Amino acid sequence: MSLNEEVDLLRRIPLFAKIEPSKLKLLAFTSRRLTYKPGDVLCRQGDPGDAAFVIINGEADVSVDTPGGPFKVAHLKQNDFVGEIAILCDVPRTATVTAATEVTVLRIEKDLFFRLIADFPQIAVEIMRVLAQRLERTTADLRALSAQGRA
Repeated sequence: MSLNEEVDLLRRIPLFAKIEPSKLKLLAFTSRRLTYKPGDVLCRQGDPGDAAFVIINGEADVSVDTPGGPFKVAHLKQNDFVGEIAILCDVPRTATVTAATEVTVLRIEKDLFFRLIADFPQIAVEIMRVLAQRLERTTADLRALSAQGRA
């Protein structure tokens, strides 16, 4: 894939839609495009958070370790963003991400991630929006589980 094709692909991802083409070229050039087969692990719970991932195509599952085994908490699709919590909070990975299908991702290293946020505050706003939606979903799930426990 050419650099211009890579930039066009990045422009279609909501997180990067408003970034100027020259900065998208830099992002395309400095980040790594990786492909995983079904069952491959993109990142594992407890590992250091050294990069975030944008799903270019394919699907992946997010799971957390529990005493009863892995518990699926999310399903990722094209344009979804994952791995930013470990970077933003400087904590180990909070979940394991596993390819559900063949999945292609853009791996954005921690330093590049922070540079993007510094240069483009709208990315930070978009990330906050995504995190708030995840928190709302988790809260709703916990409410539902709590209601089941009382029934």
